[in-house]
Amino acid sequence: MTRWLSFSIIILIVFVATSFILEIDLSILTRNTIFKTIEVSNNKQEQSKFPLSCNTNSTSTCPSSYPTTFHLNDDSSSQSCPHYFKWIHEDLKPWEKTGITREMVERGQNMSHFRLVIVNGKAYIEKYAKSFQTRDVFTIWGILQLLRLYPGKIPDLELVFQCGDKTLVNKNLFQGPQDVSPPPLFHYCGDENSFDIVFPDWTFWGWSELNIKPWETTLNNIQEGNKNIKWKERIPHAFWKGNPEVSYIRKELLKCNASEEHDWNARIYDIKWVEEKSKKFQDTKLENQCTYRYKIYAEGATWSVSEKYIIACDSMTMFIEPRYYDFFTRSMLPLKHYWPISFKNMCEEIKYAVDWGNAHLDRAQAIGEGGTNYIIDNLKMKFVYDYMFHLLNSYAKLLRFKPEIPKGAVEICAESMACSLRGARKNFMVESMVLSPSDTPPCTMPPPYTIESLQQFLQEKENLIGQVKTRAMNKEL
Repeated sequence: MTRWLSFSIIILIVFVATSFILEIDLSILTRNTIFKTIEVSNNKQEQSKFPLSCNTNSTSTCPSSYPTTFHLNDDSSSQSCPHYFKWIHEDLKPWEKTGITREMVERGQNMSHFRLVIVNGKAYIEKYAKSFQTRDVFTIWGILQLLRLYPGKIPDLELVFQCGDKTLVNKNLFQGPQDVSPPPLFHYCGDENSFDIVFPDWTFWGWSELNIKPWETTLNNIQEGNKNIKWKERIPHAFWKGNPEVSYIRKELLKCNASEEHDWNARIYDIKWVEEKSKKFQDTKLENQCTYRYKIYAEGATWSVSEKYIIACDSMTMFIEPRYYDFFTRSMLPLKHYWPISFKNMCEEIKYAVDWGNAHLDRAQAIGEGGTNYIIDNLKMKFVYDYMFHLLNSYAKLLRFKPEIPKGAVEICAESMACSLRGARKNFMVESMVLSPSDTPPCTMPPPYTIESLQQFLQEKENLIGQVKTRAMNKEL
């Protein structure tokens, strides 16, 4: 009996020891698997030059192993940049003759959320104000990915960035006898009354608060959603879904919904984001909102990031007389990429557009697909990065001072931003991370508009809008 008891104790000890060793091994294996998943998240593991390394004791220190140079056998690009890159020249024109002094940049500090400094290919951030949600975080993340895509190719620079909705550099304050140049303020949108320098918005790298994934994934999901219902079998009405509380235009749009008195051919839905969050955004998936022949784009407080998602649906997109623009929409043309809607008599305008489209299905479908093709062809992430590349390089050439790292600035990198995060924020950063330098150079920047060519383009756009406003399209009904 004693012998059996001793044997049982030995078996128990072996079992516990084996379990402990196995637990350690599984822990190591699990940890390594996590890091491996991070490294291969965008299928470039074979050529990865700088995967995210979160297995160090400290993630606040940026690795010194990132490449600082970018070499290609052929440094010339045969691919031309999309037409909308021409607007970079226009956005920087206010400083074309004077250049940009430090004093000009400093005058933009009180309007901005952060200062970005790039010195020797490394990025430093000095924060001035808290932005709404994580706009600043994912904007900075996007800039870091640009530095990883083209290491050593972004020159030293300093800039200030505004993450709000409103344009702030009012043209009226910098015109007239006073010889004061406007502060160069980077922002997500602009309008004809401001000098704000337009830059890609944060959602290209994900909008974690609304569970909207990075742009490449989202666009792919929308394209797959487009296949679910053939265009001519879609619901023959105009669709809009969003938060109407942020703008007067959207509140007025609610009045265009179907009622017992009127059916304006519009189906308008009010989103309550608190409720949607509790349902884990199951009813707001963008890829499930491409079931209507027509979709409506209505500005929010200013421009809205929803624009690119709406246009990508293959539906004929109706633009309700936008005042603001982002970096890629200024080269879009009415009746080729979208249908213009006047804010005056908006409900009647929407009904007319739907009636015309339903009477001319092929043409309406062509306008919808024209907008979607514009997005697919011109808004690849490579072009988004190339736009940032050319904008920052052109901006840096205008600087008349030597960029310096402020005392309050902190060096940032992928590790310092992503490793300490959890949940959607980290997942989106990992998903959108650039793991290796580009194997092709940036696209070739188009020349600036001449005065005549710009006037001709703007006149063409006005003429096409005029066709709709004067109901010239009626001749084809």
